[in-house]
Amino acid sequence: MRNQESILAEEIKSAALYRMDESSRMIAIALKDLSDAKIWERPNGISNSIGNQLLHLCGNITQYAISSLGETLDTRDRDAEFTTVNGLSKAELLAKLEATVSKAKEVIENCSMDNLIRLRKVQGFELTGIGIIMHVVEHYSYHTGQIAFWVKQAKNKPLGFYEGTDLNNKNDL
Repeated sequence: MRNQESILAEEIKSAALYRMDESSRMIAIALKDLSDAKIWERPNGISNSIGNQLLHLCGNITQYAISSLGETLDTRDRDAEFTTVNGLSKAELLAKLEATVSKAKEVIENCSMDNLIRLRKVQGFELTGIGIIMHVVEHYSYHTGQIAFWVKQAKNKPLGFYEGTDLNNKNDL
């Protein structure tokens, strides 16, 4: 019989993987009708393009989940995520994000209890494995929202993330 800590650890990992899949799904929907040129367009001089956002997500997820949690060498070049102005198509960016998220999910799924509670430093912050997973999920979700907002502004139409789902259903007690 599994102990409560093991059950809790599995639930944390399962919920994180689900939330990551939701962000991936929403980004794919948001970018469906966007051109490669629009991906690299910056809304103003201080904002990043969607292409920069996608590169940044790949860098952050790699640094936190794959490198730190997965205990591999950290080779992130954070500045390049924001200074890049073109060079990758929408399809290439989405494939890069998909590969990064897939690898991160594998690391999270295979994370041991010891690795979940062990402290480590990432970007100067001291976090447990659970803290890293929470950061990855919330950071991915945060930028997914930014991308969705940018696309809604550019297209002036709803994205339909939950099309066909009745979100007015009440909670079961």
